[in-house]
Amino acid sequence: MTRILVTEALSARGLDAMTAAGYEVDVRLGLTPAELLEALPGAHALVIRSATKVNAAVLAAGRDLVVVGRAGVGLDNIDVPEATRRGVMVVNAPESNILSAAELTIALLLAQARNIPQAHAALVAGRWERAKWEGVELHGKTLGVVGLGRIGALVAQRALGFGMHLVAHDPYVAPERAKRMGVELTSLEDLVSRCDFITIHLPKNPETVGLFGRELLGLAKPGVRIVNAARGGIIDEEALAEAIREGRVGGAAIDVFAAEPTTASPLFTLPSVVVTPHLGASTNEAQDKAGEQIAEQVVLALAGDFVPFAVNVDAGAVSETVRPFLGISEILGRFIASLSGGLPDELTVECQGTLAGEDVSILTLAVLKGLFAAVADDPVSYVNARRVAEERGLVLHETQTASSPYRVSVVTVRSSRHSISGTLVGGEPRIVDLDAHAVEVPPAEVMVVVRNDDRPGKIGLVGTALGDVGISIVNMAVGQTAGGNTALMVLATDRSVPVEVLDKLRRAPGILDVYEVTTV
Repeated sequence: MTRILVTEALSARGLDAMTAAGYEVDVRLGLTPAELLEALPGAHALVIRSATKVNAAVLAAGRDLVVVGRAGVGLDNIDVPEATRRGVMVVNAPESNILSAAELTIALLLAQARNIPQAHAALVAGRWERAKWEGVELHGKTLGVVGLGRIGALVAQRALGFGMHLVAHDPYVAPERAKRMGVELTSLEDLVSRCDFITIHLPKNPETVGLFGRELLGLAKPGVRIVNAARGGIIDEEALAEAIREGRVGGAAIDVFAAEPTTASPLFTLPSVVVTPHLGASTNEAQDKAGEQIAEQVVLALAGDFVPFAVNVDAGAVSETVRPFLGISEILGRFIASLSGGLPDELTVECQGTLAGEDVSILTLAVLKGLFAAVADDPVSYVNARRVAEERGLVLHETQTASSPYRVSVVTVRSSRHSISGTLVGGEPRIVDLDAHAVEVPPAEVMVVVRNDDRPGKIGLVGTALGDVGISIVNMAVGQTAGGNTALMVLATDRSVPVEVLDKLRRAPGILDVYEVTTV
C-alpha cells in the first residue's frame, strides 16, 4: 500500500482525509534526523510542518518519494531545488493561515501602539504604571504595507476600518488593483520615510533576507513602529535593536526570528518591543485548514493529478479554461509515443482557439508526462518533465494559434511523422484528428489505430480479426484523408490485442499501419 509518512502533528481532519483516500498514514512524531532517514524508504509522501528539515540527505533516503507536503506556507526547511532535480513535487498550504496571520498582525499592531503586554506585565508584577505606558491611536496614522499579497491585502482591509491612511510597496500589484483597495503604491524607500507604522508580508528569499537592515532603517521616519509576522531574517534584528536604542525607530512587534526556536535576541531586552513565538498560524482554524489542504494536495500528487499548490512545477497559474484539458493532453502524449514507437526527436505542442489566450505551459507538461510515461522507466511528473525532455535531447516547440476551425479549443501534438489532436465535447475528452484524418472518438484504456487503403472491406477485416479472438470493439471512428486515398480506423477495445493478431493485421492486403495505444 502507498505509505504517507507524517513527522509532525497534523489535524485529525487531514489525517482522516488521507486515510479515506486509501493510503497508509504512518504518523511518527519527534524523529531524530537519523530516525527520519531510517523511516523514509518505502514512503511515497512525506508530510511535515516547520521543524523537519528536508535536505539533500533526506531526499536521497526517500528514494520512493513522489511528494513532500508542508502543512503551512513557508518552505525554508525544504531544499526545493534538490527536490525538483529528483522529480519530487513540493506542495504547501498557502491559504490555510492567511486569516490567522492577518489577524495576528493587527493584534501586534494594536499591542505595539498601546503597549498592552508591557502594561500587563507591570500590573501582574504589582506596579500600577498608567502614565508610563501611554500609547498612540491608529486613527489618522499612515500604515505602510510591504507586500500586498493575500495576507497584506487582509491587513490593509482591516486597517482601513481603523481610519488609517494606507500606502504599500509591491512591484507585482497593478496600480488599478491597489487603488480599488484604497491603497497608494510607492517605492520601499518612500514608504519607510513616510509611515508611522509598517507591517511586513514578504516571503523569505535571497532578495528579502536582511532587507530591513541599517541602510533602510536609516531612512525611516523618526518614531516609526514596525510589525513583522511574515518570516524571520527579513529584518536584521541587531540593526533594528540599534535603531530602537538610538530612538530612530519607536518600537516593534515581532513574531518571527532569524533562528527558531529561540530565547535570545537583541530585541528581547528592549521595553518598546513586543515579541511572540511565531504564532501566525497558531489558531484552531488555521491548523484544521492546513491539515485539510495539505492532505488534499498530497492525495492529488499521489494520484498523478494536477496539484494547484505545487511550488516547483514549471508552469504559470492554471485557469479554469486550461485545467479541463490536462487529461486529454496527457493522453495525446501517450498516443504520440505509441505512434512513434518510442521517444521522437522533436515535438510540437500547439494550442488553438480560446486556449491560445491563456497560459498553457501546464498543458505542455501534461503532454510530456504522458509521453514519458509510455517510454521511460523512471517516474516523470509535472515537476521534472521539462528537465527529462532536455536530458533526453527532445527538441520541444510550443505554439499558440487563436483560430481553431470547427472547435472552440484544440490541443495538437506533432512529431516529425505523426500528429494527433484532442478537444473536449460537453466536458468529455475526444480525439478529433489523427495523422490528417478527421475522426471523433473518446479515448479509452486500450485503442487500436489502423491505416489502410480506402477500399471497401477493411472495416470488416479488422472486426473479424478481433472477433475471432473474443475482443469486443467498444467504440470506433473512421476518417479519410483529404485526398481520399487512405482511411484511418481508431478503435477502442475491451482489452489488449495479442501481438500475433496485430501482426496478422499488418500483413493483410491493403493494411498500411497498425498501432496499439494504452492511454493509462
